[in-house]
Amino acid sequence: MTASAHALELLKLAAAAADSKAGEDLVAIDVSSPLPLTDIFLIVTGRSERNVVAIAGEIEDQLTAAGHKPLRREGRAEGRWVLVDFGDLVVHVFHEEERVYYSLERLWKDCPVIPIELPVHKVQD
Repeated sequence: MTASAHALELLKLAAAAADSKAGEDLVAIDVSSPLPLTDIFLIVTGRSERNVVAIAGEIEDQLTAAGHKPLRREGRAEGRWVLVDFGDLVVHVFHEEERVYYSLERLWKDCPVIPIELPVHKVQD
Protein backbone atom coordinates (compact mmCIF):
# COMPACT_ATOMS: atom_id res chain seq x y z
CA MET A 1 0.00 0.00 0.00
CA THR A 2 1.11 3.58 -0.60
CA ALA A 3 -0.08 6.94 0.65
CA SER A 4 -3.25 8.22 -1.02
CA ALA A 5 -3.40 11.26 -3.28
CA HIS A 6 -5.44 12.99 -0.58
CA ALA A 7 -2.74 12.33 2.03
CA LEU A 8 -0.08 13.68 -0.34
CA GLU A 9 -2.16 16.83 -0.87
CA LEU A 10 -2.43 17.31 2.91
CA LEU A 11 1.33 16.75 3.23
CA LYS A 12 2.11 19.44 0.67
CA LEU A 13 -0.07 22.01 2.49
CA ALA A 14 1.25 21.06 5.92
CA ALA A 15 4.90 21.13 4.86
CA ALA A 16 4.52 24.59 3.31
CA ALA A 17 2.81 25.84 6.47
CA ALA A 18 5.54 24.38 8.70
CA ASP A 19 8.23 25.91 6.51
CA SER A 20 6.56 29.33 6.71
CA LYS A 21 6.95 29.26 10.51
CA ALA A 22 10.61 28.15 10.42
CA GLY A 23 9.92 24.46 10.94
CA GLU A 24 13.11 22.46 10.51
CA ASP A 25 14.15 18.94 9.51
CA LEU A 26 10.84 18.04 7.89
CA VAL A 27 10.48 14.30 7.31
CA ALA A 28 7.43 12.56 5.84
CA ILE A 29 7.04 8.83 6.40
CA ASP A 30 4.59 6.63 4.49
CA VAL A 31 3.03 4.51 7.26
CA SER A 32 0.08 3.32 5.17
CA SER A 33 1.28 -0.28 5.09
CA PRO A 34 1.61 -1.00 8.82
CA LEU A 35 -1.10 1.43 10.00
CA PRO A 36 -4.65 1.09 8.69
CA LEU A 37 -5.80 4.42 10.20
CA THR A 38 -3.41 6.90 8.57
CA ASP A 39 -1.15 7.21 5.54
CA ILE A 40 1.58 9.70 6.42
CA PHE A 41 3.43 10.98 9.46
CA LEU A 42 4.94 14.44 9.02
CA ILE A 43 7.66 15.14 11.57
CA VAL A 44 8.85 18.71 12.13
CA THR A 45 11.26 20.33 14.60
CA GLY A 46 10.75 23.68 16.32
CA ARG A 47 13.51 25.53 18.18
CA SER A 48 11.44 26.58 21.19
CA GLU A 49 8.09 25.86 22.82
CA ARG A 50 6.67 29.02 21.22
CA ASN A 51 7.97 27.95 17.81
CA VAL A 52 6.52 24.44 18.19
CA VAL A 53 3.08 25.88 19.00
CA ALA A 54 3.33 28.42 16.13
CA ILE A 55 4.25 25.71 13.61
CA ALA A 56 1.42 23.42 14.72
CA GLY A 57 -1.02 26.34 14.72
CA GLU A 58 -0.07 27.43 11.21
CA ILE A 59 -0.42 23.89 9.89
CA GLU A 60 -3.85 23.60 11.49
CA ASP A 61 -4.90 27.03 10.19
CA GLN A 62 -3.77 26.35 6.62
CA LEU A 63 -5.34 22.91 6.40
CA THR A 64 -8.56 24.12 8.00
CA ALA A 65 -8.69 27.01 5.49
CA ALA A 66 -8.33 24.43 2.72
CA GLY A 67 -11.31 22.48 4.11
CA HIS A 68 -9.48 19.84 6.16
CA LYS A 69 -10.46 19.91 9.83
CA PRO A 70 -8.30 18.15 12.42
CA LEU A 71 -9.79 15.10 14.10
CA ARG A 72 -7.79 15.73 17.27
CA ARG A 73 -4.81 17.59 18.66
CA GLU A 74 -2.64 17.03 21.70
CA GLY A 75 0.26 18.71 23.48
CA ARG A 76 -0.34 22.34 22.57
CA ALA A 77 -0.28 23.54 26.20
CA GLU A 78 3.21 22.18 26.84
CA GLY A 79 4.70 23.07 23.45
CA ARG A 80 7.18 20.20 23.52
CA TRP A 81 5.40 17.71 21.22
CA VAL A 82 2.24 18.78 19.45
CA LEU A 83 0.31 16.15 17.52
CA VAL A 84 -2.38 17.17 15.03
CA ASP A 85 -4.38 14.35 13.41
CA PHE A 86 -6.00 15.05 10.04
CA GLY A 87 -6.96 11.44 9.37
CA ASP A 88 -4.77 10.57 6.37
CA LEU A 89 -1.97 12.77 7.76
CA VAL A 90 -0.72 12.93 11.34
CA VAL A 91 1.60 15.84 12.09
CA HIS A 92 4.17 15.62 14.90
CA VAL A 93 5.81 18.94 15.79
CA PHE A 94 8.64 18.36 18.25
CA HIS A 95 10.92 20.52 20.31
CA GLU A 96 14.49 19.53 19.39
CA GLU A 97 15.11 17.53 22.58
CA GLU A 98 11.88 15.53 22.31
CA ARG A 99 12.52 14.75 18.65
CA VAL A 100 15.88 13.21 19.52
CA TYR A 101 14.49 11.39 22.56
CA TYR A 102 11.44 9.81 20.86
CA SER A 103 13.19 9.30 17.49
CA LEU A 104 10.09 8.46 15.45
CA GLU A 105 12.22 8.13 12.33
CA ARG A 106 14.06 5.25 13.98
CA LEU A 107 10.82 3.59 15.09
CA TRP A 108 9.41 3.75 11.55
CA LYS A 109 12.71 3.13 9.72
CA ASP A 110 11.21 0.25 7.71
CA CYS A 111 8.66 2.60 6.12
CA PRO A 112 9.47 4.65 3.01
CA VAL A 113 10.32 8.33 3.31
CA ILE A 114 8.30 10.64 1.07
CA PRO A 115 10.21 13.49 -0.58
CA ILE A 116 8.94 16.92 0.47
CA GLU A 117 8.91 19.80 -1.98
CA LEU A 118 9.00 23.13 -0.17
CA PRO A 119 8.24 26.50 -1.73
CA VAL A 120 11.30 28.39 -2.93
CA HIS A 121 11.93 31.54 -0.88
CA LYS A 122 13.22 34.56 -2.73
CA VAL A 123 16.25 36.22 -1.19
CA GLN A 124 15.77 39.96 -0.87
CA ASP A 125 18.67 42.19 -1.87
